[in-house]
Amino acid sequence: MPFLAAEGGNPNLVELDVHIWQWGVLLGFILALLLVDILVFHRRAHAVKTHEAAIESTVWISIGVAFSLVILWWFGGAATGEYMSGYLIEKSLSIDNVFVWALILSYFKVPSKYQHRVLFWGIFGALVMRAIFIFAGLGLIEAFSWVLYVFGGLLLFTAARLVFTDSAHVDPENSKFLRVIQRFVKTSDELDGQKLFTIKDGVRLATPLFAVLLLIEGTDVIFAVDSVPAVLAVSNEPFIIFSSNAFAILGLRALYFLLADMHARFEYLQEGLAVILAFVGVKMIVSEAFDYHISTPLSLGVIALVLTVAIVASFLVDNPRGDDAPSDDEFEGFPDAAEPSDPAEGDAPDTEDSAAPHTPVSAESSPADRH
Repeated sequence: MPFLAAEGGNPNLVELDVHIWQWGVLLGFILALLLVDILVFHRRAHAVKTHEAAIESTVWISIGVAFSLVILWWFGGAATGEYMSGYLIEKSLSIDNVFVWALILSYFKVPSKYQHRVLFWGIFGALVMRAIFIFAGLGLIEAFSWVLYVFGGLLLFTAARLVFTDSAHVDPENSKFLRVIQRFVKTSDELDGQKLFTIKDGVRLATPLFAVLLLIEGTDVIFAVDSVPAVLAVSNEPFIIFSSNAFAILGLRALYFLLADMHARFEYLQEGLAVILAFVGVKMIVSEAFDYHISTPLSLGVIALVLTVAIVASFLVDNPRGDDAPSDDEFEGFPDAAEPSDPAEGDAPDTEDSAAPHTPVSAESSPADRH
């Protein structure tokens, strides 16, 4: 029996009969990957080194690409092209998200060995939020076809902002969202290992890591406003859209530890993302207004070419942002909060306990925030 089959959107895109067991395989596989990551490879808190992050990034990307073979086996070549287009769109747009994480974690001086646990739960929350956004977006398209114009216009507007507007940096100190958290959630002033909640004087309190997690989740909601409509431009199918988003997002933790210090090297990434967003925005509008469909192979080729050119051109530039060069600054815990002297149970002593693997991002050269 087909389960959650798409009925609206672009009729030129693939329509699949996805069965409930196929959804079960996808969700079960994702859950298994998360459990292996948190219970095997990162069971004990430790600082993720660059070589470890590089290996993990390669593994996550390989898994995401390999799942396209499952799509090919189950649904054929056209669906595979849509999956890879969605995967590349989400992966490229997520690079900006990684740099915002770097700013948040550096501002709050999160000890390096606890960063992976915070990002793990951030990724888990992102998967849930993306599922909600995807099915809500597909529901709107099915009920109101004119929503495609709204999504397309939103993508064009965001592309223009990336090109013509100076990127405003994320300012956690003046974040209204953070002030709301501090007002309504009782928070401890001290870390308790990598725990999100702790018991102090018989009262259950959130640790500072919980506030960081909520702030990361809030930024992901903002980024989803761009990425989900972009993927909706290349596929109507919930299974294709969610799976491509999920596998692109799963590898972001490793990508963070690999790229967070390299923001200065991605000189032309913002322009490349603008071109990609503009392309999919035009594709969405033209498809609805003129019934002219840009083929999936062409879309995939354009996205891959633009992303490749932006990255290669960035690395050909000789240290374009020298003021972003890494320094030897170390994290020493949260502002006005000291880490307990005794490590939490299960946390092995670590001489790099308070040393961050990445340089705090300055306000003058902070990560791109499209919003």
